Amino acid sequence: MSARSDSTPGGRPDEPFVHEALLYHDHATYLDGTMNFIYEGVALGEPVAVAAPPANVRLIRERLGAFAEVVTFHDMTEAGRNPGRIIPWVLSRFMDAHPGRRVRIIGEPIWKGRSEDEYPACVQHEAMINVAFTGREAAILCPYDTSLLEPHMVKDSYATHPIVVDANGKAASDGYDPYGVTDVYNVPLSEPPFGATTLRFEVGDLVKVRRTVVELGLDADLPPDRISDLQSAVNELATNSIMHAGGSGTLRTWRDDARVVCEVRDFGSLTDVMAGRLRPADGSGDGRGLVMVHFLADLVQRHTSQTGTTTRVHVLR
Repeated sequence: MSARSDSTPGGRPDEPFVHEALLYHDHATYLDGTMNFIYEGVALGEPVAVAAPPANVRLIRERLGAFAEVVTFHDMTEAGRNPGRIIPWVLSRFMDAHPGRRVRIIGEPIWKGRSEDEYPACVQHEAMINVAFTGREAAILCPYDTSLLEPHMVKDSYATHPIVVDANGKAASDGYDPYGVTDVYNVPLSEPPFGATTLRFEVGDLVKVRRTVVELGLDADLPPDRISDLQSAVNELATNSIMHAGGSGTLRTWRDDARVVCEVRDFGSLTDVMAGRLRPADGSGDGRGLVMVHFLADLVQRHTSQTGTTTRVHVLR
């Protein structure tokens, strides 16, 4: 795919949706970029939201002073702990709460401390923002701390954002390629650790699947509500395997000191890059299950190919 073209989401100059990466290296450059973005929105009467790690939320709150009352704040380490939650449950929810109005949002999904498991999902999230909101009246600014993030993470910001903002101003990204970078991170998942359990399921085995997940959660001393969340997420994935991927699948489960993990493999190929990333319209059941999987889990990893799909859900202990 070419680096940029009019057919690429976010690539048209007349596109009402704006998606920018803010490259900063200290508090001063962070506040300079974010304050300009916020004050411009306030002056235009646009609803403004900030979703960032706690330290940066505090910076913005303190600098805004009384203006902080007109801004909606989210702790991204909670609201966006699973990157797959951010589009449906943070960005879309804020836009939908202000119908008919242009909104602007600061969203910081990538920070120092994101795990190697989380990072690919973060990049795919950033790329798919361009697909999800094409045509929407909104502006999203995504800060990247160049002093702490790895060089490849900063490079990826150019692939996921059509516009990059730094100390020199705004410029069109010469590496913008949202579909291409999504493909780059669609890689096979690592093999489960030694001792992982394996259950092959078919039609009629969903009770056994749910029981297996509950037993795993009890062994891991998960709270009852988190066991219920994990069970619901895995049940949705297994049901999809039975209904849409040849009538069977394989469930593998394990746990470590930090998390409980359930993996569902089947022979289906998931071709819709937005699957599970958008809340369905009211009254529509299509796609609701996959988006709820993201809502319930602390991380969702997926690899899909022509020979099958593997989806892995994590719940923190």
